[in-house]
Amino acid sequence: MRMNKKLFGAAAAAVIAAASLAGCGSSSDSSTLTTISVAEETIPTSSEASEASSEATTEDTASSAELPAGTYRSELTGEPISEDLKNQRPIAVMVDNEKTALPHYGTADADIVYELMNSTENDRITRLMCVVKDWGNIDQLGSVRSTRPTNILLMGEYNAILCHDGGPYYIDQYLSNDWADHLSGVFSRVSNGKDWEFTEYVCKGDVEKEAKSAGISTDYNDYKPTRDSHFLFADYGTTIDLSGQSDAVDATDVNLSAAFKHNKSELKYNDSTGTYDYYEYGSQHTDADSGDPLTFTNVILQKCSFTQLDDNGYLIYNCETTNEDGYYLTGGKAIPITWSKVSDTGITQYFDADGNEIQINQGKTYISLVPSDYWDDITLS
Repeated sequence: MRMNKKLFGAAAAAVIAAASLAGCGSSSDSSTLTTISVAEETIPTSSEASEASSEATTEDTASSAELPAGTYRSELTGEPISEDLKNQRPIAVMVDNEKTALPHYGTADADIVYELMNSTENDRITRLMCVVKDWGNIDQLGSVRSTRPTNILLMGEYNAILCHDGGPYYIDQYLSNDWADHLSGVFSRVSNGKDWEFTEYVCKGDVEKEAKSAGISTDYNDYKPTRDSHFLFADYGTTIDLSGQSDAVDATDVNLSAAFKHNKSELKYNDSTGTYDYYEYGSQHTDADSGDPLTFTNVILQKCSFTQLDDNGYLIYNCETTNEDGYYLTGGKAIPITWSKVSDTGITQYFDADGNEIQINQGKTYISLVPSDYWDDITLS
């Protein structure tokens, strides 16, 4: 990974040491990074990791902060949401990221957005996977497209219901698992003047109706994650400030265009909001419905190798691994991390240079699995 030259050297030393659519209708080897040995049986529990991470720099913004009545901390964002949602499974929606599919609807309401290379063809076009807890409040999300094996392995971390429209036959063996509940090609069609492939959206009422029809429970089941939050969030009312860490570097611009040549993904830190705004195709991404920017408190970059499955460019990321390199960004700063995922439904965990699971700030998170063959070509500055 390339950085501002002075910053990269400091980090290495520290580690080594909009067109509007119609609304929904009712129709249907970064060698500079230290690697941490993490065996499956030694991955820390949430409480153990919390103790181990107690030295993380935090700014106490409300030491006596209490959650509002009737809420709990979302397992996806760490923010207070209604207790009525506590047992509800998230959905993971595959969203077309081809320029023709823009503008997107509902992506700004996602709690976590994954961006992954969808194919080695077409300049490595990406697809988004939007993970949403309070999906009942989203009027329209999409447009919906096909899934890939990697997305199935990632949605398994959340006990989510995957929402997609088919996919290559390589997905079949993964969808046959008991934990891989999914809904395919059953969502609302919206007349938007585009080709059929760009007209499918998850609209209000679709998930409840189609899950019931398919016999899929929208409540957590036996594959519910083994801990209460997906990430290790900072204490409620506090903020992680990476600037106090010796291996932190400035990271106000995250340029992924070398890895994702087709849409030229980029994230730019917004001082006024304290979040990272997402850009692609040379423009800031805004939601078609609300006009809100797609913006994130946390950005996680994971170096990840992949296996190409055929000459058509279909692939699977080798996302079940340990001790792989990455970066965590928040507040305009970045620190090097390592990450591990040890099973199909196991949560991906992120560790600092000392082997402690990192704490992250409450809020929305962007995660990209960056192809390892272009890891050294993406830039933080």
